[in-house]
Amino acid sequence: MGKFVVIAILLSAALAGGGLWYAQTRGYYAPVEGPVTLTLAEGDALTTLPVEEVEAIASSSSPLGFRACFRHGLDLAAVGDEIPAETMNDAAPTIAPDWFPCFDAARVGELLATGEARAFVAYKNAAYGVDRVVALTADGRGWAWHQLNDCGDKAYDGTVVGEECPARETFEPLTEGQL
Repeated sequence: MGKFVVIAILLSAALAGGGLWYAQTRGYYAPVEGPVTLTLAEGDALTTLPVEEVEAIASSSSPLGFRACFRHGLDLAAVGDEIPAETMNDAAPTIAPDWFPCFDAARVGELLATGEARAFVAYKNAAYGVDRVVALTADGRGWAWHQLNDCGDKAYDGTVVGEECPARETFEPLTEGQL
């Protein structure tokens, strides 16, 4: 009888662990079907990025689960001068699931730290309190992810949000391909 109980406990633990691993790495993520909205933002101005070879995933459980990899045809020197864009100095790429190999957050972080890549606000409040960020290199590589903005930092830690935050009652999140 004792062996049966031990085997049942071990089997239950293995199944629960396997289910938890699946949920965290695969269960809530899905490829983004259709067009992905990749822009550069400065104030209310949006410039659509000339992109190709887009691969993107999104999480159904969190707005922070968006990741994308793409190729772009921009002259990076023109971004910010001729093409309106807001530089994002505190960009911090977040880790993607192992099965999405084009998005290596550590490598993108290194490229940003060395100045080989530049990060820009792609879309303010893609979800409430969450901005879409793009990182671009001069050789045409690009990555996008979602990151909490000041509003999101306040909204999700319980601090009173200020007037700069959108009204929750009328807030409309970004829908892929709507632009």
